[in-house]
Amino acid sequence: MHRALIFFIVILIIGGLLELYTYRGLRSRWNSYSAWFRITLKTGFFLFMSLAVLSILLMITAGGYFPRYIANFFFGFVMINFFVKLALAMLLLVDDLRRLGIFARRKMVKSANHSAGEKITRSDFLVRAGVIAAAVPAISYPLGMFIGPYNYKVRREKIQFAKLPSAFRNLKIVQISDIHAGSFYDKEAVGRGIDLLLAEKPDVIFFTGDLVNDSAVEMTNYMDVFSRLQAPLGVYSILGNHDYGDYRDWNSEDEKAANLQRLKEVHAELGWRLLLDEHLYLQKEEAKIAVIGVQNWGAGFHQIGDLKKAYEGVDAPVKILLSHDPTHWDEQVRKDYKDIDLTLSGHTHGAQMGIETHGFKWSPISLRYEKWAGLYQEENQYLYVNRGYGFLGYPGRIGIWPEITVIELV
Repeated sequence: MHRALIFFIVILIIGGLLELYTYRGLRSRWNSYSAWFRITLKTGFFLFMSLAVLSILLMITAGGYFPRYIANFFFGFVMINFFVKLALAMLLLVDDLRRLGIFARRKMVKSANHSAGEKITRSDFLVRAGVIAAAVPAISYPLGMFIGPYNYKVRREKIQFAKLPSAFRNLKIVQISDIHAGSFYDKEAVGRGIDLLLAEKPDVIFFTGDLVNDSAVEMTNYMDVFSRLQAPLGVYSILGNHDYGDYRDWNSEDEKAANLQRLKEVHAELGWRLLLDEHLYLQKEEAKIAVIGVQNWGAGFHQIGDLKKAYEGVDAPVKILLSHDPTHWDEQVRKDYKDIDLTLSGHTHGAQMGIETHGFKWSPISLRYEKWAGLYQEENQYLYVNRGYGFLGYPGRIGIWPEITVIELV
């Protein structure tokens, strides 16, 4: 059975239970509200449900006929409805538990002021709070689909290495990750992000995987955009988990292998040096630093990367590793390669939603990944996790914006 079909069946079951629970909960209060509020509530409830059901049906029956960026919008509508109903359900559940407690207490204590047959109504406060809570995803998710996908932000870090050769002092590294070209639908906006990157005048550029969602053909319309990436010391890239084509069905293994080969050729045509479990050196004057690039290796994901092979023979005072999945850092790098100074990763996208303000950051992805965005340090080793240049699934971003990372070595 199709993986996508299994996914949608699970969504239908969970979504159906949410729809039933929230509908029954709200219906018990509709008649006590003013006409305008009742109409607004009913209209919103059924509008979100209808968009989600229609989107699921289209993805199941005709998903292959739509471009990926259109399918992403269908998925976005499903997400909006899910989180709207989830917010409502959580507050309704609190009220149901409250009512159950009152009912149990009255059964045990025969109160003279309350007959055993008295109907326990829902708390107006909790129901209205549920409506307010549901309004947050109802407003923010569509808004994130329009203002978030191309709201590129430059993030800057300075990292100090005691053994950094003097020739490389103030070396400016720019990192981007997770382009996911098949999700783009505004080429001009993508190009504005590249303008922002090039304005930084980087010495070297690193791309840390997931050039496409599935297929090399996704890059066809964006070759001229990303071929503009140039730097004096070069542009270097690696593969991410999506680049292997594991998330779609191919007619044969040969077709899948041909797609991967074509994607490798795309990197070359862009002018990028694709590192496949190997290393090379950046050289200035008589000094050098090592760049190590591995294929994807992640906890719970594709583990084809061979760091032992890539590391073999490395001889440089500073070593930089490009590895798509940040779990690689804790699982292998920190344990067995303690002289790798800096690892650059991506993969998480920061879940494309969350909160970052005044040093505080949180995203749902933190429930899955301990290290999911920004700079991390353990002893003398550093990991930087880029939030991603593109997007996947939900066609937007809320609070976790697409990122261009500028790292200066000092």
